[in-house]
Amino acid sequence: MPPDDEAPPPAGEEEDFAALFAASLEPVVFETGQLVKGVVVLIGRDVAFIDVGGKGEATMDLAELKDEDGQLTVEVGDTVEAVVVSTSGGITLSHKLAQGAATRRQLEGAYRAQLPVEGRVEKANKGGYEVSVGGQRAFCPISQIDTGFTSDPEVHVGARYTFRILEYKEDGKDLVISRRALIEEEEREQEVEVRKTIVPGADLPGRVASVRPYGAFVDLGGGIQGLLHVSEMGWSRVSDPATVVQPGDAVTVRVLGVDDEKGKISLGMKQLQTDPWEAVGPSYASGQRLGGKVTRVLDFGAFIELQPGIEALAHVSTFPPSGKRDGWQDTVAVGATVAVEILTVDLEQKRIGVAVIETDSASVVAIEAGAQVRGTVERHERYGVFVFLSPGRTGLLPNEETDTVYGTDLKQAFPVGSEIEVVILEVDPDSHRIRLSRKAIREGEERNDARAYSKRQSDGRDASFGSMADKLRAAFRPADD
Repeated sequence: MPPDDEAPPPAGEEEDFAALFAASLEPVVFETGQLVKGVVVLIGRDVAFIDVGGKGEATMDLAELKDEDGQLTVEVGDTVEAVVVSTSGGITLSHKLAQGAATRRQLEGAYRAQLPVEGRVEKANKGGYEVSVGGQRAFCPISQIDTGFTSDPEVHVGARYTFRILEYKEDGKDLVISRRALIEEEEREQEVEVRKTIVPGADLPGRVASVRPYGAFVDLGGGIQGLLHVSEMGWSRVSDPATVVQPGDAVTVRVLGVDDEKGKISLGMKQLQTDPWEAVGPSYASGQRLGGKVTRVLDFGAFIELQPGIEALAHVSTFPPSGKRDGWQDTVAVGATVAVEILTVDLEQKRIGVAVIETDSASVVAIEAGAQVRGTVERHERYGVFVFLSPGRTGLLPNEETDTVYGTDLKQAFPVGSEIEVVILEVDPDSHRIRLSRKAIREGEERNDARAYSKRQSDGRDASFGSMADKLRAAFRPADD
């Protein structure tokens, strides 16, 4: 029985060791075109032997490791990076293909084996780019430099990329290369994994591929693009997506929806920012006056931005009648700064109603029951006349309160745009309804006339009685008085 310090390992550890040992005996599989790193273990007369892992060693032509003067650039023990150019009868590597330098023979071999080669974009010319590949000049069509449209050709000049040789002619003097082919291959390999991450609610990194008037397309990887609509770029209204993002920008987006049938992915950016409505609280209240900026003018009113991300609506009914169709639109212009008064606030629905007002506070009309005010006829309905009193305050003058005889044509009696005097009969703060009357003015005037007449009559009687008493006293007074 072995001593305690030489006790055999537990059964589980024996199994793990056996598995590792078996795995070490399995050959490492390499593929043509694969980029590998290895250690130089032996330098022969014509080739160098490179340890790239596994049971065997790879070989590399010694010329690959010499400089222009024919001097070796590596020693035994150095690590080198290379491309697998052949697996037939052993593993053959190329160091120059990985370093961007190669002979025409090596470039031809790369073309036939479809191996990637490294090149530097020297300059842009008509229809594409001149690229230096292994010391040779090659042409890359502009459509092959990237997967997306290149609006500024100069953006690629000076960059070092990996290309695939599409055409090899005239013994290597005529090379046509493509970067796009390699990118698309890589994207196809990534697509399956990337799609697993694209689910509603996920926050993903991306790069802006293109910008359109309605939004931007964002590359999420693997050749998969989603649409970032202009309405989802920020809480503030964005009229031009190009003011927010540009092609090539790195962005973080949230997946809003995925439609596999239509192949559409909806993205958002504002969801990653704080919703300004959450911080509004008691900041806005009915009756408050402040400034805002007109962002849109539509048929039913004007939208006014009170702060970034907070827009209020000045409904068409809050504007003074002009006497012509859509005349109110002449008083507001997109981009203009205006003064407004808040009429209603609904935080739950994220709605604020306002009225555009004059900055002169003297123009404000006191809306309270019993007040006699001047208004402008806004429109006619079968049940009465609507009278504009002040911004955001329009009252109804019912037919029975117009003080006209039955059958009167109210459109002729009170033309749209004409001014009339009315008395405010009732104000309902909950429904914002205001009831008006012209009849009350006449009735009030009649009451005033009656009171004045009564007062005159009373004053006249007092004067008459006083005069008669004076005459009687004078008649009975002694003569010597």
